[in-house]
Amino acid sequence: MNTGLRITAFAAAAATTFGTAYGVGTGVGPVVADERPAGHGGHGAAREEEATGGGVSDGGHGAAAAAGGLQVSEDGYTLALETPRVAAGKRTELRFSIRDESGRKVTAFAREHGKELHFVVASRDLTVYRHLHPTRAADGTWSTSADLPAAGAYRAFADFKPAKEGAGALTLGADLAATGAYAPAPVPAPATTARVDGYDVTLTGGLRPGRSGELRLRVAKDGRPVTDLQPHLGAYGHLVALRSGDLAYLHVHPGGEPGDGSTEPGPEVSFTATAPSSGTYRLFLDFRHGGKVRTAAFTVEAGKPGTSAGPPAGRPETRVPGHRH
Repeated sequence: MNTGLRITAFAAAAATTFGTAYGVGTGVGPVVADERPAGHGGHGAAREEEATGGGVSDGGHGAAAAAGGLQVSEDGYTLALETPRVAAGKRTELRFSIRDESGRKVTAFAREHGKELHFVVASRDLTVYRHLHPTRAADGTWSTSADLPAAGAYRAFADFKPAKEGAGALTLGADLAATGAYAPAPVPAPATTARVDGYDVTLTGGLRPGRSGELRLRVAKDGRPVTDLQPHLGAYGHLVALRSGDLAYLHVHPGGEPGDGSTEPGPEVSFTATAPSSGTYRLFLDFRHGGKVRTAAFTVEAGKPGTSAGPPAGRPETRVPGHRH
């Protein structure tokens, strides 16, 4: 499938400074926000403005990506974490709410990609990634179980659209800490192949600052192409990109969907993306096969001379530590 969506970049908040009691062992860094493709309403899309000095070209559509994702509050809505600190290595219930400008918990959301709200937690070093599926109580309190394996600084992102006339899609972010011994890890080296649970996912294409580019991810198992991928969140693949250093969040979906008459269930899933800037990005592809969702992770460099999606012969990476769905 070659029809992809463009990505709207979200700037993320500056990392909170933690003392020696906190640390990131297998954390995830920057997050990227998405924009909806034609015919596949994306969530978490940023407002657009005419491209000016600080803007980023959207690859020919004449608009720049508005900053977002770093904000805990926007357009009168606030992400309120009730559990801003958890113990590393222990499964914990995370609780939060979205509050309106009057401080009331929001209880009405528009469903996008099968969910009222998408919740992502990433460590600052980009080595831990969680795409969680919280449930909402009648009073507007959201909760989900999560385990953060390493101590340190994390960022929680709520991607949603209020069910209010005229309301736009938002991605709000808030800092989250996992207590324990501090042991930061470097961002994994660029690679074009990731291995997870016996599956090999190969990445071709690359990210280009200010210009659209195609990312193609091909899934194989035991050396054979997987041609029966199963839908996950309304698509055959779900991609999140995180910019190293500031947690800028890009959330993307493939240009096609199951049942549209042209999109095949594998082995290839493709996306069209525009990087907001040069730098190191971490890509997380969620795909479902055999009734289970798996995550393949890649590191790519945008704007570095002589690079696209990574070196020609990248060594396989291991699965994202402790990823859960």
